[in-house]
Amino acid sequence: MITFLAQQTEMPALDQRRVSRWIRAVAAHYGFSVGELHYIFCSDERELEVNRQFLQHDYYTDVITFDYSTSSVISGDIFISVDTVRSNAQEVGAAFQDELHRIIIHGALHLTGQGDKTPETKQQMTAKEEHALTLLQSMIH
Repeated sequence: MITFLAQQTEMPALDQRRVSRWIRAVAAHYGFSVGELHYIFCSDERELEVNRQFLQHDYYTDVITFDYSTSSVISGDIFISVDTVRSNAQEVGAAFQDELHRIIIHGALHLTGQGDKTPETKQQMTAKEEHALTLLQSMIH
């Protein structure tokens, strides 16, 4: 089950049924099914609290993924700062909705085992995000 929640922010406009189908399709592409997946959209301040409390990181970020996956089933809590997504979209000249979709799938890709800590894995992550975004566009109809 995929759920979408909001904490300390308004829920972003999102076609939840379509996005859920898309996340499942991307997970399946990498050999996974979806278990319990919770997307929590929040403010920068809430994201910072989570980062400090659970990761001992004292900085803002766009996404924090807590992985509860087992073998071939991805499960987890994915905190997304709507504030940071909005500022990142402006910074790169992207539409907010496009950047939001990128970050949504970024969290799911982490659950499939994709990292982004080195330049090489970051480049691979970006390529996988792009591929997933193309799939989302094809699911519009």
